[in-house]
Amino acid sequence: MRDMALFAVIRLVLWVGIWWLLTLFDVGLLLAAALAALIAMLISILFLDRLRSSAAMRWKAADERRRARKGQPVDPDADAEDAVLDEDAADGEDLAGDEADDADRGTGPARGE
Repeated sequence: MRDMALFAVIRLVLWVGIWWLLTLFDVGLLLAAALAALIAMLISILFLDRLRSSAAMRWKAADERRRARKGQPVDPDADAEDAVLDEDAADGEDLAGDEADDADRGTGPARGE
């Protein structure tokens, strides 16, 4: 968490510094803010990659530890739901076969009735 906070503070200070420099050149407040955000983003991507990567790796490790501690999610009704879905799938195959037979004979919904 400390790495992410440091990364955020560095980016904020970088943005404020660039914004202040651009306002000294009478660029305008809103344009200076937009340009400062763009320049600060590019600088942070180019030069702060190691800090950003270390912060991301710490978050990833913490997330993996949390998942390992929490374990796999347990669904007590999973077997019953799977049985219902399997029955529906089997019924759907039977209905599809019946409709194909009706179409071959010229009866049923395939004929436009």
